[in-house]
Amino acid sequence: MIGLFKQKSPANLVVLLIFGVLIKMPYLLHPQVVQAAPTDGLLYPSMHAALGNGNGALYTGALTAFLLLYGQAMMINYAVNEHRLTAKHSFLPAMAYLLITSLMPEWNYFSPPLLASTLIIWAILRLFRVYNVASIKSTVFNIGLILGLSALIYFPAAAFLLLLLLGILILRPFRVNELVLLALGAITPFYFFAVYLFLSDRLTVANIFPSIYFDVPNVQQSLRLAIAAVFLVLPFIIGAFHIQNHLRKMLIQVRKNWSIVLIWLLLALLIPFVNSRDDWHNWVLAMPAFAAFHAAAYLYPTKKWVPLLLFWGTVAWVLALQYGNMPIR
Repeated sequence: MIGLFKQKSPANLVVLLIFGVLIKMPYLLHPQVVQAAPTDGLLYPSMHAALGNGNGALYTGALTAFLLLYGQAMMINYAVNEHRLTAKHSFLPAMAYLLITSLMPEWNYFSPPLLASTLIIWAILRLFRVYNVASIKSTVFNIGLILGLSALIYFPAAAFLLLLLLGILILRPFRVNELVLLALGAITPFYFFAVYLFLSDRLTVANIFPSIYFDVPNVQQSLRLAIAAVFLVLPFIIGAFHIQNHLRKMLIQVRKNWSIVLIWLLLALLIPFVNSRDDWHNWVLAMPAFAAFHAAAYLYPTKKWVPLLLFWGTVAWVLALQYGNMPIR
C-alpha cells in the first residue's frame, strides 16, 4: 500500500477515495454533528442550521465532513508536491492526512474547526506562492480575506494571522504595505458583517467578536488517547529527522516553506487553549502540518520495514477501534 501511494498516478485519486471511505466508514454510518457554541464563529450557527434536523441532517453533515477531509487531503498533497517539500512527488501526504484524522472520532465530524481548517490550508497554499514574486498586493489581500472568513466560522482561527504575517516576513523582504493589506483583508469579512448587523439594528461588539478566554482543555486521559498520540508523534519525529538530514539538499524556498509548516504546527497546538472545549475537535487544525511530516516518514527511511510498520500499525489500530469496538478507555 505504501508503494502504491509513493507513485504519482492519476489512478491514486480513486484509490485514495476508496481508502478514505473504508477507514472512515463508521463515521459515515454513525454520524454526529458538533453543536454550535457561543465562543465559535459567527457563521457556523447558520451553516449548522442549514443542515436541517433529523437523521437526514446528520448524514448530510457526515458526508460533508468526509468531502472536506478528502478535499483537504488533496490540497495538502498539492502543496507538498508543488512546492517540493519532499524529494519525490507522491500521494503520501494525502494518505497520511486521511489516516491520522481517523485516530480521533472528533476529527471526522462536521465542526467549526474542520470548516476553518479548509480555508486555512487554502490561505497557506496561496502564501507559498508569494516567494520571489514582484507584486503580491492582490494576493496578500486575498490571503487575509480567506483567513477572515475562517475566523467568522471558528473565531480562534484568527490567531493564524500571526502565522501569515511571519510567513510573509520569511518569504519576502520586509514591506509594511503588504502586512497592512494582509490585516485589511482579514478585517474585511468582519466589516461587512458589522454593516449587516448595523442595518438590522443588532450592532454590538459582542455580536461581532465572540468572547475570548484561555484555559487548559479538560480532556480525560485514557489508553486509547495514549496510543493515538504514539501513532501521531512517532512518525512526526521520524519525518522531522529525515527532513533535517535533507535540508542541505533543499532549495532556499523549500527550507522557508518547511519553517512555515513548523510554525503552523506549533501555533495550531496552542489554539485548543483558546476558548477550550472538553473534546478534541479543535486539535484538527494541527493535522495538516502533521501530515506533511508524516509523508516524509513514509518516504525517506532506507529501511523499508519502518514505513510499513508505521502505516499498518496505525491502520490496524484505527480499524480495531472502529470495527472491532475494542473496550479501551
